Amino acid sequence: MVAFFNRVMQRYLPDPFIFVIILTFVVFGLGLIFTDSGPYQMAQHWGNGFWGLLLFAMQMVLVLVTGHVLASSRIFKRGLGALASMAKSPGQAIIIVSVVSLVASWINWGFGLVIGALFAKELAKKVENVDYRLLIASAYSGFLIWHGGISGSTPLTIATPGHFSEDLIGIIPTSETIFSSFNLFIVIALIIIVPLVNRFMMPSKEQTVTVDLALLEDDVQAATIEKEDLTPAERLENSRIISLSIGILGIVFLFYYFVLNGFKLNLDIVNFLFLFLGILFHGTPKHFLEAVVNAVKGASGIIIQFPFYAGIMGMMTASGLATVISNGFVSISNEFTFPLFAFLSAGLVNIFIPSGGGQWAVQAPVMLDAATALDVSIPKTAMAVAWGDAWTNLIQPFWALPALAIAGLKAKDIMGYCVLTLFVSGIVISLGLLFF
Repeated sequence: MVAFFNRVMQRYLPDPFIFVIILTFVVFGLGLIFTDSGPYQMAQHWGNGFWGLLLFAMQMVLVLVTGHVLASSRIFKRGLGALASMAKSPGQAIIIVSVVSLVASWINWGFGLVIGALFAKELAKKVENVDYRLLIASAYSGFLIWHGGISGSTPLTIATPGHFSEDLIGIIPTSETIFSSFNLFIVIALIIIVPLVNRFMMPSKEQTVTVDLALLEDDVQAATIEKEDLTPAERLENSRIISLSIGILGIVFLFYYFVLNGFKLNLDIVNFLFLFLGILFHGTPKHFLEAVVNAVKGASGIIIQFPFYAGIMGMMTASGLATVISNGFVSISNEFTFPLFAFLSAGLVNIFIPSGGGQWAVQAPVMLDAATALDVSIPKTAMAVAWGDAWTNLIQPFWALPALAIAGLKAKDIMGYCVLTLFVSGIVISLGLLFF
């Protein structure tokens, strides 16, 4: 079965940029069929939304760049390398990277997305005969758990005073969502089952695809410079005092933040942490900037694709297509099946809307009204939408871009493995929503 999915993906899955163009025309056509919008209106919706996610796009670029810069430092390489040394066989490598990525993504999705891929690269250097494609797919599979974790945008939104649905549902604490019994069941079950599924997908030795270790080495190398030949400007560029001073300033702010807020991570804080640790660990501004230049090479996919997804989101929301999809699933639901269909509808909508918070803003009015009418738990409804948003990220090539850029692979190299994980995890999540 795994071989079949790999063949299909290798043959038919295009580059993620082609994929987003295809999605653009699919949504354009669906809008014409299922909403009142005409071609001119759909084009307007697309163009008006095209630049709507620039802030988030920049955050995503910095997740990749700062994470890559941090990983290329000697200190961080040694740390990840020591952890990778725990794996003594390909099977152990697959399980360890899966667990690390799952736990890291539960803590913070941006952190998990980058750390998983970086750790997978270190494992590839340490463990012989491990399939590199499956290793990276296993690292990416941890991203599945993010919306059920402590950085989940939907449960954090409805726990925040002043959120847009407060008049309808009030403030719902995370004890009823993230830390509820049904959500913890799903999280724990996935942390156990996903690594085993990934281990099960290991190919035979003859079919294993390894990677040339030389390709895993970073291009950044410290240049040897004679101090007496430096100009005043070059002395500043190679000054450890400059990096130490600004790095300490960043660490002081992080200390203040965590004392004030506790261990509450968001995308900006993760980027801030990665950035200033990278400055400190690289020693000099010159070496740090060389690492940045090397890291930026892998960010092109995110930079060019995010506006297209923002345009798709614009068409989905302004035309009412997302609401039509949600209403379609609601219409076939009852009190028992509603969480399942909320989950499935969110999984479908997620293919087109690349933002968890943005998707909740679109689906919440329909889902909350339906949950109230059917007398279904509001917290479970919110988490059903959250899990649907996270679930189909496994087959959404866009979200794999940071991991793929770090690993040097293409989406079609890992998506065959992700399809099987999608099926198994979908069953686990559905059971958790229906029976707990």
